[in-house]
Amino acid sequence: MDNLIKKIAWDSIYSKLNLNPKNEKLITKYDAVKISPEFVLPRATFITLKKNGKLRGCIGSLVAHREFYDDLVHNAISAAFSDPRFKPVTSDEIPDISLEVSILTPAILVKYDTIEDLKNQITIGIDGIILKDGQNQATFLPQVWEELQDFETFFSHLCQKARTTQDCLKNHPQIYKYQVEKIK
Repeated sequence: MDNLIKKIAWDSIYSKLNLNPKNEKLITKYDAVKISPEFVLPRATFITLKKNGKLRGCIGSLVAHREFYDDLVHNAISAAFSDPRFKPVTSDEIPDISLEVSILTPAILVKYDTIEDLKNQITIGIDGIILKDGQNQATFLPQVWEELQDFETFFSHLCQKARTTQDCLKNHPQIYKYQVEKIK
C-alpha cells in the first residue's frame, strides 16, 4: 500500500511535468479505489519534497476535508509547484528529489495551565504541533523534531513560523497535537 500511495503522489507531479519516466500506467482514482476503498475516505496528508536532502517543498492539509486520493494528488502538486518558498520543480530536478507522504491523525486540543504542563503533554519526536495565537497559526510535522530536538527550540521556531514572538508560549496560545504515518 505504501508504494501505491507514493506512486499516486509521484504520478501527480509527473503528469504536471508531462513526464512518465518508467512508462508505467498512471494510477487513476478508480484504479486506487479498486485496490483499497481507503482512498475515498477523508484523510489529511502532507507531502514533503527534498532535493539532495534539503527541503524543496512541503504542503499539506491539517484537517481531513477531501478524499484521501484527492488530498494526495492536490498536496503533491502543491508541494512541487506552489510552495511560496520555492520556485516550481522542473523536470531536470526530479532525479535529485525524494518524496515523503505524511498521513495525519485528527488533531487534539492540548489543555494546559503552564508551559511546564504543556511540556509534559507533548511527546518529542512523535507529536506534530499546531500553534494558534490569535489570527496567527503554524504547524510543524513530527519530523521537525529531528532538526529541532528540544522543546524550547522547537516551540521558539514554531512561534516564529506563526509570525509571533519567539516566546509566544507565554501568551498561552492554543496548541493541538497530532501524529503521522510516514511513507518514505
